[in-house]
Amino acid sequence: DPQQLELATSGKRKLRRFIVIDEVVDELYGSKVREYFEENNVQHKILALPTTEETKSMDLVLNILQEVQNFSIDRRTEPIIAIGGGVCLDIVGLAASLYRRRTPYVRVPTTLLSYVDASVGAKNGVNFLQCKNKLGGYTPPVASFLDRSFIQSIPRRHISNGLGEILKMALMKHKGLFDLLKSHGKYLLDTKFQSYSGSASHGDAALQTTRIAIETMLEELAPNLWEDDLDRLVDFGHLISPELEMRVLPSLMHGEAVNIDMAFMTYVAHARGLITAEEKEQIIQCMRGLELPVWHGGCSWPLIKRALMERLKHSGGQPRMPLPTGLGVAEIFNDTSEETLERAYKLWVRD
Repeated sequence: DPQQLELATSGKRKLRRFIVIDEVVDELYGSKVREYFEENNVQHKILALPTTEETKSMDLVLNILQEVQNFSIDRRTEPIIAIGGGVCLDIVGLAASLYRRRTPYVRVPTTLLSYVDASVGAKNGVNFLQCKNKLGGYTPPVASFLDRSFIQSIPRRHISNGLGEILKMALMKHKGLFDLLKSHGKYLLDTKFQSYSGSASHGDAALQTTRIAIETMLEELAPNLWEDDLDRLVDFGHLISPELEMRVLPSLMHGEAVNIDMAFMTYVAHARGLITAEEKEQIIQCMRGLELPVWHGGCSWPLIKRALMERLKHSGGQPRMPLPTGLGVAEIFNDTSEETLERAYKLWVRD
């Protein structure tokens, strides 16, 4: 609305922003964020919160909304800003979607996982009754601001965690991205996805991998933003992992649980004859190179069966199982027998 834009930028009214920031990010960058708003003469409220899978609940959403109400924002011209990892972006997205039915919000991801995954798309949500993201909605942000410099302060394990979601897109859609991860995985871990002028031998691997991962994710999500079509390649690694992740909290991070799921499904694809033994080995070796777990004791056969039964309930009575049919290509299958799954499981455990 031109009139609202004029009002917001004319200086007749002081700019105001409500910011939710993860408490760990606040310790590292909070002073810079405050300095930025003060220098730009923006009246602001910064709410630092512990945003973890354990705190990802409606209680935290309601805490945020209480503070939003106290600050009193204009629901058209004053977007709520979320600065943090995927959990923070999910919680704030849900809070914004509920306040006055829909208040705009901005995503600022600070981890590699949220940079390539939670920053893209329309979904938000919280955990409920020990189930991952059981409550939520589809409200896209007005913007996602991507800045890789945040990633330099996160631990190496968190970088590896984000590489799990990048590998997902590589295996489903992009052989070139898979080759990049295979060739430059250790370098990306060592340099924490920063770009250096002295890194000519690696091209700009950090920029290339993040750009391709986000572009392939957008290709998949944009035509199906509200998940009207339940056949989704981006669900690879997300059939068993939600059950596993919630069961063993906090021992596995999201990208690690996804990778364990992908490792098992790689064995399923091999057991079905969709990929060769050599391709299976290449995928598992790439995972190891990215320092991702390829197996977990908590991922038992009963848990897998339970997770797949839960999947049937929420995907129209079909498993809709994305499986690699080569490196960087995939299809969705509804006809994998229990005998094939069990055979794949036994081989996976043996290896």
